Formats: sequence, structure tokens, C-alpha cells
Amino acid sequence: MLLVQVEGFLEVARLGSVSRAAEALFVTQPTLTARLHSLERELGQRLFVRTRNGMRLTEAGRAFIPYAERALRALREGRQALGDVGNGTASHLMIGAAPAVSTYLLPSVLERFVDRHPRVEVAVRTGHSESVLEMVLRDEVQLGIGRSLRHPEVELIPFHEEELVLVVAPEHPFAKLHRVRMADVGGQQLIMFDRTSSYYEITQAAFLSAGVTLRGMLMELDNIEAAKKMVERGLGVALLPRTAIGRESGAGALRLVDIADAPPMRTTIVAMRRRDAGPPTPILAAFLELLPTAAPA
Repeated sequence: MLLVQVEGFLEVARLGSVSRAAEALFVTQPTLTARLHSLERELGQRLFVRTRNGMRLTEAGRAFIPYAERALRALREGRQALGDVGNGTASHLMIGAAPAVSTYLLPSVLERFVDRHPRVEVAVRTGHSESVLEMVLRDEVQLGIGRSLRHPEVELIPFHEEELVLVVAPEHPFAKLHRVRMADVGGQQLIMFDRTSSYYEITQAAFLSAGVTLRGMLMELDNIEAAKKMVERGLGVALLPRTAIGRESGAGALRLVDIADAPPMRTTIVAMRRRDAGPPTPILAAFLELLPTAAPA
């Protein structure tokens, strides 16, 4: 069933005349007649009968009217939606993001994005970076954001380097030193989070690289917010993403302490897209352009 067939049917039903409908649609009368006959053959029903006063709807034709109107309206709205996608005025954006990304990096980006594109519907699904990669591969999201995980079918777009920093409570002895060594940190109760996360791996690798054995107790939590609260309560020290502790360090609830002999403790945050997805739509391109602004000031 073609759009021109539905349009022709509705126009003839409205005007009661094939000739007047053809004129309104800027087509010839034989062309419109052929479209009506084709539609009737496809539906297996006669839609009109010819009378002295013009074209009259059959019972089947009257029954078909509301469905034809809905179909035409939906097609027109679909055509408008495609036009909006093309010019970047409206669309839908589905993103997959690792928990730390959605909590500490995405809000500032989405604030700018929504301000510039208020008609775009945005949905964010969270999961570990491995899960985000699977969302991308299954085409469940248009874009995934997390740590760099290589896959032959996925393009990685780096946009942020996340650094782990040592944070302590203001009353902790380290807060007065401003600079400590890895061996000093290894003797403290270390608060760590999410054994499956890249931050856990980076922390363990840093101590191994420095040749330091963890002598203190470990407290393992499943999220960064909980780890910050434990440090604030003086229950230990933690290596946390710099972007995650801006508010607390600014308010004096947490203190940053330099580690003199620390190896690099960084992870790259990337955007992930299927390689066969083709060029990004204007909306997706606009979002990607804002990603480098993700880190809070």
C-alpha cells in the first residue's frame, strides 16, 4: 500500500469526485483512477461506487476511512520526524554509560546538550563498561561511554583521561603532610570499590608497580559515593577519580594528598560506536562534540 493511494482515496472521499480530487492532487484523472483500482485490488474490496452525483463510498470504504486517516497522519509525522533528524531539530538519543561516567561526567554534558536541543528525548542505561560494550554490539544504544575496551566491531573515541587521587579526611595525619609515599599509603586501611571496575585494577597495579605490599586492612565497597562517605568518617584512605571528589574537596570534607613516588594512575574514558553504524546523525554528532567538556570545572 502506497502513500499516494491512501491520499487519493481520502481526497476522492472528501470531494466525491475523481476529477476534482485529481486536480487537487496535481495528477491526471487516469493516474488517480489507476491508484484507486490498485488500492481496491490490494484490499480485496470495492471502496467506491459511481453515481450520477459522483463517487459514493461503499460500506467497506466508510469502514476504511478512519484507518486511512490514521495511516496518512502517521506517515506524515514520520516524514516530519525524518526531516527533524536530518536538520538536527528533534530526535531520540539512547546512551549506555558506566556508573561513574553517568554520575560524574555525563550530567555537565547533558545539561549543555538539552539546553541546545530541548526537543531531543535522551535515555541513559547504566552498566559496567563490559556491559556497555555489549549494549553497543547488540545495537541497544547509539553510543556507549566507559573505559577503553577494544573490539573489532567497535570504534573507540577517547575524550577524557580520568586520574585517581589519594583522598583522606581532614583529621587524618596525611592531611598535614600534603605529600606521602606509596609505602605510607600501603600501611593504611585502604577503602576500595567494585572489584570488577577498572579503578580497582589500576589501584592494585599501582602498588604492584611500586613494589609495595598492602599491609593495612582493606574495606571494599560497591560504589564511589559510599567510599567517599567512609573516608569522610575517618575509616580509611582511598584512591578515587578526581572528577568524583570535586564537591567534597571544595567544601573541605575531603583532602587531596600527593603521592611522591606514585606511578601513573589513569584510565581513558571513551565513546563507543559500532563501526558499521555509518556517519553519526546530526544529533549524535552534536552530543559527541560536547563530550570533551565532560570533566567538571
